[in-house]
Amino acid sequence: MTALALQRRYTEKTAVIGIVGMGYVGLPLALSAAATGFKIVAFDIDAEKVASLNSGKSYIKHISDQEIKSATQAKRLRATDNFAEIKDVDAIVICVPTPLTAHREPDLSFVTQTTEAIAPNLRRDQLVILESTTWPGTTTEVVKPILERGGLVCGKDFYLAFSPEREDPGNSSFSTRKIPKVVGGEDPIALTLAKTFYESFVPQAVAVSSTKTAEAVKLTENIFRAVNIALVNELKIVYGAMGIDVWEVIEAAKTKPFGFMPFYPGPGLGGHCIPIDPFYLTWKAREYEISTRFIELAGEINTAMPHYVVDRLALELDRRSGRGLKGANILIIGVAYKKNVDDTRESPAFKLMDLIEGRGAKTAFHDPHVPRIPNLREHPAFAGRQSVALSSDAIRSFDAVLIATDHDEVDYAKLCAESRLILDTRNACARAGYSTENIVKA
Repeated sequence: MTALALQRRYTEKTAVIGIVGMGYVGLPLALSAAATGFKIVAFDIDAEKVASLNSGKSYIKHISDQEIKSATQAKRLRATDNFAEIKDVDAIVICVPTPLTAHREPDLSFVTQTTEAIAPNLRRDQLVILESTTWPGTTTEVVKPILERGGLVCGKDFYLAFSPEREDPGNSSFSTRKIPKVVGGEDPIALTLAKTFYESFVPQAVAVSSTKTAEAVKLTENIFRAVNIALVNELKIVYGAMGIDVWEVIEAAKTKPFGFMPFYPGPGLGGHCIPIDPFYLTWKAREYEISTRFIELAGEINTAMPHYVVDRLALELDRRSGRGLKGANILIIGVAYKKNVDDTRESPAFKLMDLIEGRGAKTAFHDPHVPRIPNLREHPAFAGRQSVALSSDAIRSFDAVLIATDHDEVDYAKLCAESRLILDTRNACARAGYSTENIVKA
């Protein structure tokens, strides 16, 4: 098969697409491509996920069973843990996690292990696309050499590209099929193939000059957010000391139709992107003897926010009861990293719970989207804890309530009426129309 024939298969949607990693990025991508006519082979090492998909069941709350059933019943989606089937697909898209190590350095183990599983099954005339967020140069310096170990040559026998994921879990306004994709290729043919593939089911594929540039685009997007969130987090502390409501300031400032974009403070950063991605660039920059002071300062501010929140909680408890945190009983509202989803990756709620319990208090949580805390790499002791019901008696049994995530489904009227003290890190009570003496913004 020639590259032109492969391109035609993408255009006509007769190509079979293999997507590796059925998480918050891979599964939406698979469903989006399947909905436009592609046949998808969904690869994952988790046998439970494979079985769930093949039976038409979703394990991600904002993705319905019906979406999966529609794809499987139409024979557009089939899941497997057998990587030997890689040889049967025309494109392979890698969507696996890229976390940090305990020392806050890039952990590419999922990418390398996945690439090593693909390599023995790679054949001629296949396109491989990495979507996992990583440092500039990963596709060329890490993925390419592994794929070439079997004797196939990149750019001649197979093609390699990078396209950063832009998934926003739970955002109905911007689903995968509504978001433009950035693509960079190892060579012009790979770029053309990747662009053709994505343009068959997303509104636009934006071509850049290299895979390294495409990798930098993703980091830039999330560093931009991390830095601006750090700015408003710092302003929250400064304005709070002055008796100024930072949320009121932001609401007024965003009425300016140019030169301002609203970002909002919180108890810390969560999700797989913003708390992690900037450190991929700071790590890589050291190779060039460059200090990324601005990015690292933003990281320091955001990392300090849980400590600020817990200190403020202790202060407010001391003011009201003279007891501080020791022996207190604290209810955390929301352990998902953002509102209205069940995604707990890197959620600041767990750091808050860790700090609060470290100061002698007890914690419980209520989350309408997370009935049970899953296994966590950094906080394994919390796994299995169950969400408590938000009854009046339960609320009154706590010394304080800390709103970490502002889910819409929370009964804020009951919370504000029954709580002795609410520490609101998301301005949730004010947005719901409540402003009483027991509510403190932090």
